[in-house]
Amino acid sequence: MILNFDMMRIAGLCVACVLLFRTSLPAADSTPSLTSNTPSSSSNLDVPSLAEVKAEGRQRSDLKNQVQPKVSTVNAEPNLIQFRDEIAPLLNDACVSCHGDEVQENGFRVDTLDPNLIHGDDVDWWVGIINVISNGEMPPEGEVELADESRGKIVDWLSAEIQRASLIRRSEGNHSAFRRMTRYEYNYALQDLLGLPYDFAQDLPPETASEDGFTNSSEVLHMSSVQFEAYRDLSRKALEKAIVQGDRPEPWYWGISMQDAYDRLLVNYEKTIQRVTERNKEYPDQLKRALEIQAKAMEPVRGRPFYKNLLTEQSYRTQWRYVGALYAMEPTRTRREIPSESDHVAILPARQKLIVELGDRIQDSGVLRVRVRACRTSVDDDRVPAMELSFGHQASNNSSAEEVVGHGEHLITASPDSPGFYEWEIPLTEVARNPLRNIAKMGETPNPSEYLKLHNCSTSPSDIQIDYVEVISPAYDQWPPVSHRLVLGQGSIGEDENASAREVLAHFMPKAWRRPISDSEIDQKMRMFDRVRPMCDHFEEAIIEVLATVLSSPNFLYLPRRSVALNDVTTTDVVAESLNLFQLATRLSVFLWCSSPDEELMSKAADGTLANTEVLIAHANRLLADPKAERFSEQFVRGWLGLELLDYLQVDKKAYPGFDDELKSSMQREPIAFFNEVLQQNGSVVDFLHCDYAIVNERLAKHYGIANVYGRGFRRVAFASEDSRGGVLTQAGLLAMNSDGKDSHPLKRGIWLLESVLNDPPPPAPPAVPEIDLADPKIAKMTLKERIENHRNSPACNSCHSKIDPWGIAFENYDAVGRFRNDINGKPVDATSRLFNQQELAGVDGLKRFLLANRQDQFVRALTHKLITFGLGRPLTFSDRAEVEHIAAQARRQGDGLSDLIRLIITSDLFQDGRSSEATN
Repeated sequence: MILNFDMMRIAGLCVACVLLFRTSLPAADSTPSLTSNTPSSSSNLDVPSLAEVKAEGRQRSDLKNQVQPKVSTVNAEPNLIQFRDEIAPLLNDACVSCHGDEVQENGFRVDTLDPNLIHGDDVDWWVGIINVISNGEMPPEGEVELADESRGKIVDWLSAEIQRASLIRRSEGNHSAFRRMTRYEYNYALQDLLGLPYDFAQDLPPETASEDGFTNSSEVLHMSSVQFEAYRDLSRKALEKAIVQGDRPEPWYWGISMQDAYDRLLVNYEKTIQRVTERNKEYPDQLKRALEIQAKAMEPVRGRPFYKNLLTEQSYRTQWRYVGALYAMEPTRTRREIPSESDHVAILPARQKLIVELGDRIQDSGVLRVRVRACRTSVDDDRVPAMELSFGHQASNNSSAEEVVGHGEHLITASPDSPGFYEWEIPLTEVARNPLRNIAKMGETPNPSEYLKLHNCSTSPSDIQIDYVEVISPAYDQWPPVSHRLVLGQGSIGEDENASAREVLAHFMPKAWRRPISDSEIDQKMRMFDRVRPMCDHFEEAIIEVLATVLSSPNFLYLPRRSVALNDVTTTDVVAESLNLFQLATRLSVFLWCSSPDEELMSKAADGTLANTEVLIAHANRLLADPKAERFSEQFVRGWLGLELLDYLQVDKKAYPGFDDELKSSMQREPIAFFNEVLQQNGSVVDFLHCDYAIVNERLAKHYGIANVYGRGFRRVAFASEDSRGGVLTQAGLLAMNSDGKDSHPLKRGIWLLESVLNDPPPPAPPAVPEIDLADPKIAKMTLKERIENHRNSPACNSCHSKIDPWGIAFENYDAVGRFRNDINGKPVDATSRLFNQQELAGVDGLKRFLLANRQDQFVRALTHKLITFGLGRPLTFSDRAEVEHIAAQARRQGDGLSDLIRLIITSDLFQDGRSSEATN
C-alpha cells in the first residue's frame, strides 16, 4: 500500500528507483545533540555564513530591478527581427545537436519552434527553455558550451517576449474561474454563519488536489446532483443544531470536590473490606493475605495519579471501574456554591489521567461545560504542564468509546497558592454517546454511565493539582442562544408568521449569499414557506426547511468571480453599482479566512469604500490579525508542501521505536506553525529556505536535540545560524514524509524540492526503463549513492535522474524520521552531489548556500505563484505570468515580507477581477 502511494507520488518515475533506497537501516540511537548537527563546512572561518550568503543573494536579485510596463505601452508585435538575427543562431549552435532534425530529446525541436510568443502555439516550450538556460541546466555537460554573453542575450530576449505576450494575452481574454466551496470552506462558512464550532462537513467525501497541490482549484471542484442533495441534508442538520424551540431546558449541575472523590473512595474501600472479611472470616490466613492485597491496592504508585490530604500528607491511589457505577457522582438541579480551596486534592503526574464519572443524566443536545480548578504543583522550573479533556463511556468489557474534546489543551500556569479555573465546552451532539442511556439502569451491567477524563498531557515530568470540578449540562449563557439569534435575528416570532418569515429571510439570505438580495428572491422563498408551513407543527420547523434551500443553493455553495445580475435590486444605486465589491469581499475572506466575509467587510462592500486601496489593505490586515487567519496558514501550507503525504506516513517501529503519535502530530503542525509565525511577523519569505530559528514544541525539540523547551504548545526558538535546522527544508515531518518509513529516499526528496519549493517539476520518465538487479552481488554491495550513480548511467534513466538526484542526495544526512546523522551503520554519510551545471552541493548546508546565492528569485516566484493560485482558486496560465512576475518583483523590492506579499496579491489586478485570459491560446 505504501509502495503504491509512493509510486503515485513520483508520477510514474521508474519502478527500479524504489529499489535503490532499500538499504540497511540506520541504528535507532538517541537524537544527536545540536553541536553534532552543525555542518563541518561552516566551521571554516573563510566560508561566509548562511546569513551572509542570504544577504548577498538578495543583493544580486534580478527581480528587484524589473519594471512592469503598462499594457497600453506594450508593443503588440513580436520582436522577430532580433530573434532571426541574434537568437536563432545561438540556439542552433547550442541546442540543435540534441533538439534538431536528427535527435529530439524530450520530444521537441528547437529549430522548429514558433518565435511568435504573442500569437504562437509554442509558449510552454519557450518558458521551459528560459528556465533551463537561466538556471544553467542547459546545455548539459559535454555538449557545446554556451558563453555567458550568449546565455544573457537568449534570456533577455525570452524574458521580454514572455512578459509582452503574457500582458497582451491577459488584456485580450476574460475567462472567469467559477467553483464551488471546498469541504473545509463549507465547514468554516457554516461555523461562522451559525456561530457553532461543529464539524458540519464530516460526512462529505474527501476532495482531489490539483496539480498545484490545492483542493480549492476550479479544475477539480465539480458538483453532481447527488452532491446537491447531500448538501441540502447537511444544511438542514446544521440549522437544526442552531435553532432552538420552546423554553430554556433545565440544566443539571455537578459540583465535585476532590474531598468528595476521596471520601467515596474510602467508602468503597470499606465496603470492599467488609465483603472480603465476610468471604474469608473462616480462613484467618487467607483473610490476612486478602486484606494485605486490598491495602496495597490503595497505596500510591510513583508516576500514577493519587488523592492527597495536604494537611495530613495521607495519600491514596485513585481507582475507578465501570462495574456497579460505584464512582458515579449525582447531579443537582441547583448550582452548588463554589467552595473555597480545599486541602484534599488529586495529583495528576505527566501522561496520567483522572476519571470523573457523571452517571446517565447528561442531555442529548446543547453544550456540556466543564470547569476544573487546578494549579501546578511546583514553580521551581520552566515546565508548565498542560491538561486536555476526554469524554467517554464504558458499558461493558468490550463496549467503550472515548475522544478528546473541548478544542485543545490548557496550559496550567496557576501557582499552588492561587489555583485557577480552566474551562472546556463540549457540543453534546458532536461526541459519541453511551447507547445504553435511557435503556439500562445505573448500577447494572451494561453500564449506561458516562465520564470525563482529565489528562495531564505534558511530555516532561510536571504534576497538576486538582481540587474541584464543576459540570453543567446543558449550559446556556442566554436564551435563545447566539446561534438562534444569528439565524433568525433578534426579534421574536410574532402572530403574523408570514411577516416573521420574510424578516428572517431578509436577515439571513444576504449573509448566506454574500450580497444584497432582491424582493423577487425573497418572494420565491416565501412561496416555499407557504407550501411547507401546513406540514410542520412549528414555525421553526418550516423556516428550517426554507433556510436549508438557501444553504444548498449555488448562491451559497459557489464562489463566482463576477458579480451576479439581480432582476430588481431594491437597495440604493451605489450598492447596485458596487456588486463587484461583494465578490471582492468574498474573495478576500475566502483567501484569508477560508470562509464567508463578516458583517464589517460586507458593509464596506455595500457603501463602496472597499474599492479604496487603503480600505482594502486595512481589512486585509484585520483579517490577517484575526485567529481565523490560522485557517489560511493550515490550508495553504497543506497544499503548498503536500502535507497529505505526512498524514499517511507509516514508520518502521522496529527501526525507530521512539517514533510515536505525539511526535507525528507535532511534525504535522510544525510547517503550519512556522508559516503562521512568518506571516504574523511579516518575516522574509526567504526564511522558508533558511533562518536561525524554529517553531517547535517540547516533543519536537527533543527530537531535534534542543534543550529547555517544555509543553505541547509551539514557540519560537533561536539557534546558531549554521545549525542543521532552520527553514522548511530540514523540518522533520517534511523529510519523513519523503522517506520510505525505513530510510531516506533521495528521489522523493528531490522531486518534492523541485515541485513544492521551486515550482520546477521534473520531466516524466521515459518508457522502457530498466530495473535494478539487486541479485547482482556488485550492486548489493554498493552504497546508496553508488546505486543511484550506477542507475543514472543508463541513457534511459539519465534524463530524469540527472535533474532530480543531486537535490535529493543533499538530504542524506537526515534519516527516515528527519533526525540528523553523520554515519549509517558505521560508514560516513556521503551527501555530496553535482547539479546539471556542475555546481557541487555539499549536503544540506551546500544546498542552502546554492539556493540562497542563486535561486532566491526562483523561490520567490514559486511561492508567489502558489499563493496566487490558492487565492484565486484556479490554476494559473501563461497569461498570468507577467502579473506573477510583477508581484514577485514588488515583494523583493519591499523586503520579501510574507504579509507584504499577501497585500500585494490582494491589491493586484489579478486578484481584483480574478480573471484568467487565454482567449488567444
